[in-house]
Amino acid sequence: MPAAALKPKPTQSTSKRAVLLDLPYEPVEKRPLPPGRPRDWYVTHNRRLKAMRLAIALLDTGVYVPNQARNETIRSTAELIGVHPPSDTTCHMVRALLRYSR
Repeated sequence: MPAAALKPKPTQSTSKRAVLLDLPYEPVEKRPLPPGRPRDWYVTHNRRLKAMRLAIALLDTGVYVPNQARNETIRSTAELIGVHPPSDTTCHMVRALLRYSR
């Protein structure tokens, strides 16, 4: 059988059109953080979690490239999913996550 006959039929990609975010957004159940760490560790940990949540929400809404994710876009997505507006540092982390997920 020729190899061309084994190729699957192309399907319509969702990357060409934006996918609406499933609402209502339900965050995962929170667990207590380990005690005894320095305060900076907790701040960084929570910032990374927030950046991850925002990156996932942006991917769900059709933002796949870091240059599409301006601070205003990230902050409006945060408002959409019910997260406090992120700082400039967190917005930078979101773009870094989008960059390295490729």
